[in-house]
Amino acid sequence: MNSEIFGVILTFLVAVALAVPLGKYIARVYAGENTFLDAVFNPLERLIHKIGGVDAKRQMDWKENMVALLSINLIWFLWGMLILMNQGWLPLNPDGNPSMTPDLAFNTAISFIVNCNLQHYSGESGVSYFSQIFVLMFFQFVSAATGMAAAVMIFISIQAHAQETLGNFYNFFIKSCTRILFPLCLVVAAIFLIEGMPMTFEGKDTITTLQGDSVQVSRGQLAAFVAIKHIGTNGGGFFGANSAHPLENPSYLTNVVEMVAQTIIPFAMVFALGFHSKRKKFSYMIFGVMTIGFLLLLFPTLYYELKGNPEINRMGINMAAGAMEGKEIRFGTAATAYWSIATTVISTGSINGWHDSFMP
Repeated sequence: MNSEIFGVILTFLVAVALAVPLGKYIARVYAGENTFLDAVFNPLERLIHKIGGVDAKRQMDWKENMVALLSINLIWFLWGMLILMNQGWLPLNPDGNPSMTPDLAFNTAISFIVNCNLQHYSGESGVSYFSQIFVLMFFQFVSAATGMAAAVMIFISIQAHAQETLGNFYNFFIKSCTRILFPLCLVVAAIFLIEGMPMTFEGKDTITTLQGDSVQVSRGQLAAFVAIKHIGTNGGGFFGANSAHPLENPSYLTNVVEMVAQTIIPFAMVFALGFHSKRKKFSYMIFGVMTIGFLLLLFPTLYYELKGNPEINRMGINMAAGAMEGKEIRFGTAATAYWSIATTVISTGSINGWHDSFMP
């Protein structure tokens, strides 16, 4: 039990420790200052701007930024609808999953484009690899980058109250993808690969279970997908069971990495506000208030989940491991309780256990 609590505390402290320097780096990126990734991404960003016809140095007022944000998201929404409704005959569909109906495609495209990731389908049978990559994973990048770009405009407005312009949405958006989300995802995905998370374009694999049954197990590009699922605070699972699935969360280490991954950008953006606006004490105050609210939700959840169900305890069943119904032995009660609060507070929505099994 003590080791479980220690794991939760360590997970939180690691996320905070990484978020402070990341927040400083994010502030430098959005301020246009030099960073160690300039040599890698400056040429790529210039190419993207040239192809898109974007003048990254042009300052835009709030109306122009809003039009840019809404119009490009509308194009992506239509793209998502088109792919999802035709995925049945498109490539990268080794399991032969059918195309989505218009209403389901509409729900899915809207859900992912606004970073909600509500899923009315199961990934194993509801989407093809083509859709997973070029719609869902793509949306998980651009929806996160859209929100981050909008946040930068808030940074600027706080820093200069009377300023007419708020930067350039396209510039902030592209930098969010290239300088922040993509490098972080590379690191996280590499850890996932080392821990055995699948990364393949092959279809279902046949295995024999311990009781001798022959079953088919879905696979896919999980390491890449799960990385941005958490880094971008998206939460939409590659599989229907989300991070309670053993291939989407193979070990205690991946569980910790996924927890840190889904909290690090929200934490870092608060610190980035302070570094960007030269008001670090202000950002520390905001982070402190948010942390107090987070802990006020976490402590009672940990207490009641670790205490276990008193009705089951009265039946003479040992509840030393806590309320384990709907939870993974691999992670334990405390780690799942921590995940449930973090994923709700930061609006990721991913799970590593069943919330309907929690104590009332």
